[in-house]
Amino acid sequence: QVHLVESGGGLVQAGGSLRLSCVASGGTFHNYAMGWFRQAPGMEREFLASISWSAAFTYYADSVKGRFSIYRDNAENTVYLQMHNLKPEDTAIYRCAADPYLERLRDDRDIASWGQGTQVTVSS
Repeated sequence: QVHLVESGGGLVQAGGSLRLSCVASGGTFHNYAMGWFRQAPGMEREFLASISWSAAFTYYADSVKGRFSIYRDNAENTVYLQMHNLKPEDTAIYRCAADPYLERLRDDRDIASWGQGTQVTVSS
């Protein structure tokens, strides 16, 4: 397992942008596929995006496709989530996750490691 720490959340107006970062430690970063999830109060956890270890493959939820981009820097042990055109319904705690298998992230199944999360609040 790897230890994950997110940053970059905050308060932004609707239509604005944010970039979230997730730094991994304690493991071999390029052995892991990475993903981003979010959970709003009273809602179930929602898969947003995932990326393979080599960045050759990415997957996005329909709700964020075209607005959010996931990318990684294996030299810096960091995965990013660039978010554009934010909406009030994007308000949630955003968490990154790591797993050796990309499919587990996409399916939100038996994921090996989770970060604590960073709050994103979008005002109307």
